[in-house]
Amino acid sequence: MKILTTLKKVVDVELTINIKDGAIVEDGLQYVMNAWDENAIEAAVQLKENSKAETALVSIGGGDNTEIIRKAYAMGIEKGIHIDDPALAKADSFAYAKVLQKVFEKDGYDLVITGKQAQDTDNGQTGILLAEFLGLGCVSNVIAIEAVDDKTIKVSRLGDAGTEILEVALPAVVTVSDSINEPRLPQLRGIMMAKKKKIEKMDLAGLGLSADEIGTPKSEVAEFMATESRKAGKKFEGAAAEITAEVVGLLASEANVL
Repeated sequence: MKILTTLKKVVDVELTINIKDGAIVEDGLQYVMNAWDENAIEAAVQLKENSKAETALVSIGGGDNTEIIRKAYAMGIEKGIHIDDPALAKADSFAYAKVLQKVFEKDGYDLVITGKQAQDTDNGQTGILLAEFLGLGCVSNVIAIEAVDDKTIKVSRLGDAGTEILEVALPAVVTVSDSINEPRLPQLRGIMMAKKKKIEKMDLAGLGLSADEIGTPKSEVAEFMATESRKAGKKFEGAAAEITAEVVGLLASEANVL
């Protein structure tokens, strides 16, 4: 079984993010591996260990993605591809899916595992669009994957009415929830070996794609807005009856909830 995973570099949302003139202030930002993609990588590595699968990942985006790709190597991924092209500077989920389609068709895979969403946009569309472009079956919000044989996997997903268990014919695409596993911490030996591994780099032309085929973004971020600061609360002291009357009055006059 050949498995392809996806890996996006995102802003570390655990840190303070400042907004100025409708844009994110880049100074001082740190970038990390998208959390849901980390779960997807762990799922792929576990399948490799349990079912002798081959693993590869693709990371799309400008800048230096070397560090996050090497972290995936240290976790157990065997091959890394970095797609970087100026035409992808404002890429959305549609564009990412188009690029991934070419990667899939170029090397041929049995299973694509993506994170359910990216923590910078929370769109959750790329994996599903990829399946549509490839004409493959897709299962989203997956919390368990088991290889039945070379042509079938069994997956569990979180549905509206509970956990759903499905058998899926390969090739297929699955998007995984962060409930699927606890990503491993790379060991020192894996980190040292990852430093020596080659990262395949290419642009759209190398994939046989043109900027015209990608087209203009179907969606774009118009503006970033900082959340309003939480207002200071009020402390009430006195008899219970007096406090109750005062709170009810404020709920009616200020909060407008009564």
